[in-house]
Amino acid sequence: MRIATWNVNSIRSRIDRVTGFLERHDIDVLAVQETKCREDQFPGLELSAMGYEYVHRGLSQWNGVALISRVGLDDVATQFADDQPMFGDPEIVEARSIGATCGGVRVWSLYVPNGRELGHPHYDYKLQWLERLRQASAQWLADDPTAQIALTGDWNVIPTDDDVWDVTAFEGKTHVSQPERDAFQAVVDAGYADVVRPFTPGPGVYTYWDYQQLAFPKKRGLRIDFVLSSPALAARVENAWIDRDERKGKGASDHAPVIVDLA
Repeated sequence: MRIATWNVNSIRSRIDRVTGFLERHDIDVLAVQETKCREDQFPGLELSAMGYEYVHRGLSQWNGVALISRVGLDDVATQFADDQPMFGDPEIVEARSIGATCGGVRVWSLYVPNGRELGHPHYDYKLQWLERLRQASAQWLADDPTAQIALTGDWNVIPTDDDVWDVTAFEGKTHVSQPERDAFQAVVDAGYADVVRPFTPGPGVYTYWDYQQLAFPKKRGLRIDFVLSSPALAARVENAWIDRDERKGKGASDHAPVIVDLA
């Protein structure tokens, strides 16, 4: 089984890239983030024609998450907790999480809040969101230590200095602050391993490059897209890699897909 995660930065603009990626890499399950569309705008016909099912959670031109699968989509949930943190005026549960059981694996597509800037209400929201995810995911393993769970997506956290081209460029900014790194590590400590890193050792291995200032050709990237796996699922991982080629060419997303092979 082959699963992948990809922040596509508007699926309507990049549906041809998504379908090409699915076909080229023979993907079984793709978790998508930042679809940037409502549910009635999601380009599902192209996916259905390829034999894929899909579920999407999208409220507007912001955020949005989806799961695309050819091995089933059972027990779909759009929140990882009933009391998932909210944001906005009025406050809402944003379209940042969707989960389903695909071929026996519980896959979550997660788009962690950005945080905007230190001290901003969105930063507090980000930390609350990650803490609630930690609590929920820890409880899933407490309930069933053999559960096969993949927490995939754009985490908007740079866990270590090796995961950024120049950590000094982020001094005083989000993504590298200690509370954010601690929140990410807390999910790892709850039992979810970064199963991609052993196959893609750094430094200099990234999943995101800004569109500005020639960041991609200058290799000024960040590693912020992850697959964190429960112990039972991590034991099945045979290979993992980042498809850097998908960041190339006209109309590319600013993120590259992350792919994991399971036995």
